[in-house]
Amino acid sequence: MHKDLNHYSLSRAFFDFAFENPEKIKPNHIALYFFAIEHCNRLGWKSKFGLPSSMTMEAIGIKSYNTYINTLNDLISFGFILLIEKSKNQYSSNIIALSKFNKANDKALDNALIKHSTKHLQSTIQSTDTIDKQDNKITNNNKQITIQNTDLLDLIDENWRKLLLEWIEYRQLIKKKINNPKKTYLHLLKISNNDFNTAKQIVDISIANSYIGLFPLKNNDYGKQNTANQSRSQKRNEAFKSEYFKNFGPNE
Repeated sequence: MHKDLNHYSLSRAFFDFAFENPEKIKPNHIALYFFAIEHCNRLGWKSKFGLPSSMTMEAIGIKSYNTYINTLNDLISFGFILLIEKSKNQYSSNIIALSKFNKANDKALDNALIKHSTKHLQSTIQSTDTIDKQDNKITNNNKQITIQNTDLLDLIDENWRKLLLEWIEYRQLIKKKINNPKKTYLHLLKISNNDFNTAKQIVDISIANSYIGLFPLKNNDYGKQNTANQSRSQKRNEAFKSEYFKNFGPNE
């Protein structure tokens, strides 16, 4: 089997194709194709393998042999399956191979999903903007952070959640509390073009340089990543030290 073939690459290619060709794809295609992937996986990802007709029909709930063979022929014509040897009847196996399909435009579905997710989040945020909620205590890296309207944290990806909490924690340490995390998050999405790695670099650079705000990267900012990573701990330690001495004095 081709070294690049795996569950992820095969399913991604299939749904990229399905998104571009919704008139062609039916539930039977999905069931049969993913059963073929699973069967191939259980056989140790053989380059070609037998796909028993009766067993496959029973597994995916297709009663008619004609429906089954038409579905298989569709997947062959789409380019997802290569037919090595045709079965003689419904009680024998077709010998097939999984194809490395790369004809679909993978950017179309990616962009559609990002656009939908952003719109959904914006719609949800706008619908809850008028609701007043008490401040809540959130724990991040064993530190308690006060944040309003914590519904936002339930809506976003875990990596984005940790990054947002890190920025909120930094702002509280420098006594510049963020009053509207939702606007901060949407601003970060906008200036990073919805890219997490870019967003992380923006936050790292702002903390390293003691900025109050978040700003789009400039061309020369891309070379500052290592410097930012090295100085972030120093900046945070200085902020904690200042807060400690303020409350307890230098001799405590």
